[in-house]
Amino acid sequence: MIIGLKIDVDTFSGTRDGVIPLCRLLEEKGTRGSFFFSVGPDNMGRHLWRLLKPAFLAKMLRSNAASLYGWDIILCGTVIPGPQIGKKLGHVIHEAAQSGHEIGLHAWDHHAWQSRLEQGGRAFAESELRKGVERLTEITGQCPTCSAAPAWKCDEDTLLAKEAFPFRYNSDCRGEGVFQPQVKGRPGQQPQIPSTLPTYDELIGRNGITHENYNQHLISLLNPDRPNVLTIHAEAEGRSCLPLFRQFVEKVQSMGARIVPLSDLLPPDPKNIPVGRIEAKTFPGREGWMAVQA
Repeated sequence: MIIGLKIDVDTFSGTRDGVIPLCRLLEEKGTRGSFFFSVGPDNMGRHLWRLLKPAFLAKMLRSNAASLYGWDIILCGTVIPGPQIGKKLGHVIHEAAQSGHEIGLHAWDHHAWQSRLEQGGRAFAESELRKGVERLTEITGQCPTCSAAPAWKCDEDTLLAKEAFPFRYNSDCRGEGVFQPQVKGRPGQQPQIPSTLPTYDELIGRNGITHENYNQHLISLLNPDRPNVLTIHAEAEGRSCLPLFRQFVEKVQSMGARIVPLSDLLPPDPKNIPVGRIEAKTFPGREGWMAVQA
């Protein structure tokens, strides 16, 4: 069984406190993953207005967000100025790269991507990507070869914008397997590796899922007949949920599973990648739409 490990790093404190512990755990277990970094200003606290939306409020309450993520995340970009993640914590990102993990771009400004993508279109997406690629290249010394849209918010304009960059693949959507997305009626140039499994904050507190039975439930969702893609967050699994994630890694490795970076899931021959498309859908446990493999 194969598990592609996608590690999203959304915030300043997630980078500062969650990345290195995850690197050490994965090194101890003899495996690697794909880190997707946000590198511009951390304005995630501006999501507070979304508490007025019932679905988002329910998620925050279910996951005990203040305890899980910390008040510094909730206040960034509101009470305190949004710190520049890449400038202040470039050494952390560099260490993850030096540890042999795959390094990709998550966002320049995670909050801006979530709140302005639909209105900004292709020009906005390309501007945000360019700033992020340039900063990540400065930090690691090489251009990132993959990217993952914040909150799985991606449309055809996003896919067109990404074609201006040398990404081997993107992980912008939820789905079942690697595919080549259609872009304006033609096959795109960059394959998608979708997340196939739900995240901690989507599951916890719903349908009887607790911290104690979370790993058991997650393991029950693994498919032995195709690669699985698990998305974790440095803000959660790298900090308060690190012992829980350690238990997950130890359990699946004892079952014979291999944990690998996402690029290991790409077929050797691009001709073997099926063509598909993405569409906007709502997803259980999340507020708003996400890109989903159709």
